[in-house]
Amino acid sequence: MQAVSSLEPRALLINGTVGVGKTSVAESVGGLLAAARIPHAVIDLDGLRQSWPAPSGDRFNFGMMVRNLRSMSGNYLAAGATRLVLAGVIEDLDDRKLCAEAVGIELSVCRLTVDLPVNHQRLVRRHESEPEVLRWHLARAGELAGILDLAAVDDFTVDATRRSAGEVAADVVTKVGWL
Repeated sequence: MQAVSSLEPRALLINGTVGVGKTSVAESVGGLLAAARIPHAVIDLDGLRQSWPAPSGDRFNFGMMVRNLRSMSGNYLAAGATRLVLAGVIEDLDDRKLCAEAVGIELSVCRLTVDLPVNHQRLVRRHESEPEVLRWHLARAGELAGILDLAAVDDFTVDATRRSAGEVAADVVTKVGWL
């Protein structure tokens, strides 16, 4: 089977609070695209913002992430990717606009949701040996969920509370119209 390369390039950002499964679902979406032979790239936005110190007024180093996203997206698209799958957090419409400009192609945004008690269980498992990091993530999970509820930056929402990353990814690609 030949790789599909005649598709118009598109991007999907998987948004949500900490511990909701954004990265796992993005990787599963990448697996589905690979199985369908659709050229793609999966980009974890958290990795693109990892530098220290963050500039004052940019708590989460969003500006660095956008600059890196612009470069990486261009490289992947030039190499033939027709789908960019991003995992990260955008908190408002300005953030969405900046991400869309950075990728330079149509951007859809999917918000993953998880019931807060399940989200907290996941965070406890992930950070059980890091008490300070766990405290921060537990507090941030609810705070960020509230911010995202009010922001309404997403095109559609998928509940990831009781399903595997693969099941959620299948729902995501169906809703975005990619498979």
